[in-house]
Amino acid sequence: MVLEASDSNLEKAPTTTKEVSTYYTTRHDSYQTKLCWFRLAAVKLGRWLFLAFCIYRFALPSLPSRPVIPPLHAKYSKALLDDPASEFADNDFPLRAHEPWDISVDFPHPRTLSYDVTEGTWLRLDVHPVSGDIVFDMAGDVYCLPGDAYLGAVGRVGGRTEAVPVLTGVPHDADPRFSPAGDKLAFRSDAGLGADNLWVMPWAADGCMAMDIRAHVSSSHEIELKIDDEEKLTRGMKETSERKLRRLTREGRVNAQRITNETYNWVSDPRWHPSGDKVVATKWYYSSRSLGAGEGWEFPVPAIHSQSQVEAGTGKRLVSKRLPMGWTKADYVEQQIGHEQFIWAGDDALIYAGNVKDVDGSYTYSKDVHRGIYAIFQRNLTTGVEKTLVDAFPGGASRPILSRDGRTLAFVRRVRDKEALVLKDLNTGTLHHIWHGLTYDLSTIYAPMGTYPSFSFTPSSSSPGIIIWAAGQIWHVPLAHNAEGELVAATRATNNADLTPKVIPFTAQISKKLAETRRMKTDVRKLESGPQRVRAFTQLALDESGKRAVFAGAGQTWVQVLGDSLINPTTLNPVDDANFLGTSKPAQRIPHLHPSAGYYSPSFVPASSFILHARWDDTNFSFLELADLESGQVWEVVGLPKGRWFGAVVNGARTVVLVKTGGDALTGNVVATAQTGVWVGEIMLPSHSCSEGTVKLTNLRYVQSSIDPSDVVKLSFVDGESNEVFVQQSDSVLRVSLRDGGQKVVARGKGTDELVFSPSGSVPSISSRLARHNQETGGAAFVSLFHVYYASPSSVDSEKAMWAKPGKAPKHLARLSGDGGHDVVFSGDGSVIGWLLGPYLHTLQLSRLPSCASAIEADTSNFGIDCVRGLLDVTAVDVAYTPDVQRLYSEARVSIADGTQRSTVADNNAHVVIIHNATVLSMENGVLTQDLRSGASVVIRSGVVEAVGGPGVGEGLPGAFEINAEGGYVVPGFIDSHAHWDGTNDKYPATSWEMQTFLAYGVTTLHNPSLHNSLGYVERGRIESGHMVGPRLFHTGTVIYGASEYSIHQDIASMREAREALIRIKAEGGDASWSYKNYNLPTRAARQRLLTAARDVGMLCVPEGGMNYDWDLTYIMDGMTTIEHNIPASILYDDILTLYTMSGTGSTPTHIVDYGGMFGEQYLWATEDIPNDPKLRTHTRHDILEGISESTSRPFNSMALWNVSASVANMVHRGLRAHIGAHGEPPLGLMYHQEMFYAKAGGLSNYEVIRAATADAAITFGLFDSLGSISGGKLADLVIFPPGFDLLQDDIRHTRNIRYVMRGGRIWDAEIMEEVWPVKRKQVLPPFNAE
Repeated sequence: MVLEASDSNLEKAPTTTKEVSTYYTTRHDSYQTKLCWFRLAAVKLGRWLFLAFCIYRFALPSLPSRPVIPPLHAKYSKALLDDPASEFADNDFPLRAHEPWDISVDFPHPRTLSYDVTEGTWLRLDVHPVSGDIVFDMAGDVYCLPGDAYLGAVGRVGGRTEAVPVLTGVPHDADPRFSPAGDKLAFRSDAGLGADNLWVMPWAADGCMAMDIRAHVSSSHEIELKIDDEEKLTRGMKETSERKLRRLTREGRVNAQRITNETYNWVSDPRWHPSGDKVVATKWYYSSRSLGAGEGWEFPVPAIHSQSQVEAGTGKRLVSKRLPMGWTKADYVEQQIGHEQFIWAGDDALIYAGNVKDVDGSYTYSKDVHRGIYAIFQRNLTTGVEKTLVDAFPGGASRPILSRDGRTLAFVRRVRDKEALVLKDLNTGTLHHIWHGLTYDLSTIYAPMGTYPSFSFTPSSSSPGIIIWAAGQIWHVPLAHNAEGELVAATRATNNADLTPKVIPFTAQISKKLAETRRMKTDVRKLESGPQRVRAFTQLALDESGKRAVFAGAGQTWVQVLGDSLINPTTLNPVDDANFLGTSKPAQRIPHLHPSAGYYSPSFVPASSFILHARWDDTNFSFLELADLESGQVWEVVGLPKGRWFGAVVNGARTVVLVKTGGDALTGNVVATAQTGVWVGEIMLPSHSCSEGTVKLTNLRYVQSSIDPSDVVKLSFVDGESNEVFVQQSDSVLRVSLRDGGQKVVARGKGTDELVFSPSGSVPSISSRLARHNQETGGAAFVSLFHVYYASPSSVDSEKAMWAKPGKAPKHLARLSGDGGHDVVFSGDGSVIGWLLGPYLHTLQLSRLPSCASAIEADTSNFGIDCVRGLLDVTAVDVAYTPDVQRLYSEARVSIADGTQRSTVADNNAHVVIIHNATVLSMENGVLTQDLRSGASVVIRSGVVEAVGGPGVGEGLPGAFEINAEGGYVVPGFIDSHAHWDGTNDKYPATSWEMQTFLAYGVTTLHNPSLHNSLGYVERGRIESGHMVGPRLFHTGTVIYGASEYSIHQDIASMREAREALIRIKAEGGDASWSYKNYNLPTRAARQRLLTAARDVGMLCVPEGGMNYDWDLTYIMDGMTTIEHNIPASILYDDILTLYTMSGTGSTPTHIVDYGGMFGEQYLWATEDIPNDPKLRTHTRHDILEGISESTSRPFNSMALWNVSASVANMVHRGLRAHIGAHGEPPLGLMYHQEMFYAKAGGLSNYEVIRAATADAAITFGLFDSLGSISGGKLADLVIFPPGFDLLQDDIRHTRNIRYVMRGGRIWDAEIMEEVWPVKRKQVLPPFNAE
């Protein structure tokens, strides 16, 4: 269904009663004496001022007269002086200056895609003030249509006018705008570094034809030069100045001059001042969220051909963001709502639009356009007074354009199910709806490309009109004056039916330079063959001297002896497993009582051979065990109340400190949620000859404190004492008294992920009255911006937050990690720092660090890492698990051991499954007639498909497990290409209801494009090693994030940074790590560097679409593998349909959270009884279900997803590969099938939807050799539907009704998730529901 319509200083604390201010203790008579003195002084001052006035007024000679300027009214001066942005320094990002990069020559674009179009998408245009020529951007290039294409063309019949190219090439150009005199063109471009900046170039007096860049490649010699130049770039030959000149000439930008220099923020929408010597534009700022908020900025325009350099960040702020009620100026950076679409209204006033619905500083999705979102304002720059020109209700108002005489304001708004072009006469205030033929505006989303494409009034005052884009075409909308002199629709003023809006037919040739789409293959079958290495570990702890380490991985706890490693830290490649060959002793499993249970949170007991670690039980939660590494004996610790406990540490006096947390994602909020925080008790350690199986935890008591148990919490005793501990969180270290809960901050971090404090060092006691702020403390280590750093004791100041920005970092800060690190800890004596990166445990003897002191001081950018790296010791942690296929084989043999058919033949077939009488939709060929087979059989051996054929296939295999499909459909297991979930970061190895629910709805493979680098692979390890049930889990690691979130921001300002960013992801997953996600990185150079590194490391790129239309197009042209989410212009036309389809980039539209109007998830919540769905209530937390019931009164056409679905279907029919991704929206599992419904709604067949859910996703992700079809040699991931359901003809939403789901040959009853083969069992979930 297509619905087409048109570090500030801390304030000094108040004086305490112990030091009462002398003001309050001054004697009263002294006060009176001072008061009299001040009165006398005031009288004398008055007399002198009067005398000075008389001398000035009467005695001095006459001065030339000058105009009297009255003072501004108080409210005006306040408006000017009280600028919300006055304290905003904007000097944190970028962290480092970018190394030189040119997006046109430093990244190859070897392909050329040329095609003709007669329609375009989101064409932003302007009209020449004299000739009437139309200039517009299309697919990242700029074109020109001569004015005679419409001038005097009333009733014109005939062919199309050719739009000539004015700017082309690799750079993405947009927002063209003529100067008032028409002699210059301003535009936005990412040329050079790839940041969106403003440029100006001269415009020829002869107009379009004179600007046609094809004239520079007209002769055979010029064509040969062009081909040769492009081939040299493709081969990586450095561009000479001569070749550069030719390239810039061919692209039309040889005389273009940049007038802004932004390398982090970006600018758009230039609008000329009437003087022609400056422009106003929207400058976009990130908060911690990657949604730009606009400000109005003024930029001077130098003379054409001047060679002046533009300083970074140059310009003048004219309009700031507003601060919500209760916010201070210190909060300014976090305001996510700003202003945009600025235009001049005379010399000293601006008109602009802004979102007025998100009033609390936070952007919200799925707003109701009919209630209005944007309004239009005018501000006088002299007085600072702002007024509303057009209110948001009804239907909103945005994209203001002013008539050439300044009297009429044009804008767009939603009117019922139409989009209207509206005029407001600024003299009379009258509104006129001119035309209802526009395409829907994008005020429902964050729209840096504009809520509507820019348009323009024609230059003629006698035949006024508007040139505007709508529905893929450029339109001429005739206007006329009514009796009041107001501009109205021409048909209304003249009653001339011929003066209706008309299309200006055009044709254009698009020629785009494309990079090779990022492709690679991953053999998932290899991940199921033989022992598999555990690569991701967490919860690291070192012993007293740093010679041994304990940690958790894949749901188990391990101990590793350090030292004697043969790994050279200066040449270490963390993704090369050759490092494991004889380099260190294998890690050993910590002795334990329950082999199948999950273990976590290990720690050393000082001056002993004991290790204390925790065991998890899904019903009874946490238990503690004490293990003796020498004897292998294990004791259960009794006396721990039921609850979620972690982080237990013991000191020499046998005091135990540990943390209790409340509810979390996987265990819910029903059981044992009270008194969270720090607890302390005593433990009596057993002698080595003790034969009793338990030890007692006594005197356990709660310590009141302000810690956040849900955050990172690492505990250590202060100098081994029993009465104080360091509570180390992500961005602070507290020193807490275990006697009375007294606490003091001893270290702070800014955006740090981890912060730990040396357990040794001169730290004053909290209770000491002699404590002083500036007394030396211990050293600190922290994780900032994904790297591990060390700050020496002299650099740690409890009142200054530490982070790793060059120029703002603590003095003498040293970077310790080469590619990254996590789980940083000190040894018990504080002499060693350790951290993890994948299966590599790094340690540093701090006594070695002074040898790099000079290098650390000299390296102001990377803090001496090139020297420090050589001081490290690296241990390869060698831990392996048995993959599921091998476990399945042994379990199947055991399951028939006592069977009546036990024989050698039957034993040989114990691991065989036969599905017969099935309607198999194999998805092997991508063609329905070739993939559909009725009455078929499928033979599966050891989790791999052995054969697919007719009824006779699989006969004569005694001992095999058989399933009679009764004619039901069998299809490959579903791949959720864009999945999210919440339980990964939970501290406990609880069984995941999230993973179970995905599998219950047929999703056998998950791809999460935003998951913690290491913890995501810890979770995957628990699934693959058999500790819990779940789909195959792949993910991108933590997103490579462009916004101002200090803990995860990355600039990627160099190739070194690009490689490090990918290595630290791949190190955690190895071959199972094959994708990364750049998330709204603001510079194209950064994105291209990552793509370059990805070719070397072997990874795909799945970028965040992020509602930025222009950036989405560059993702396609630079060869990114997919685009996550829909392109925000919901209806696409031939320019983008062809580009997207022919590029090779895939699409994961996620209609569930569609950009534009009501989300798809809301439609499901409103139309089905989700809280009472029996299957969901079996597998899912009830509180989540009960929170997603909704009703909506918004019109059906408020959901732009229907148009998105149609555009995607159109491209699929042209050859695009689309995928199904449900974004992890609740309810998990079921929402995947709703996404399939939305994919079908735009015109896909059921077969095409299933192909998107299986084969196409597997092909795009490079997994098709192992997954995505029912074919011999592939892993047996299958979905078996009940008989009676016609998968190809019935409602696609019925795919939620699944009989069996198979993952690698293991079979579950999908309704209740009981395993039916090879072992009958059902996993236990935590008690997360109250009923």
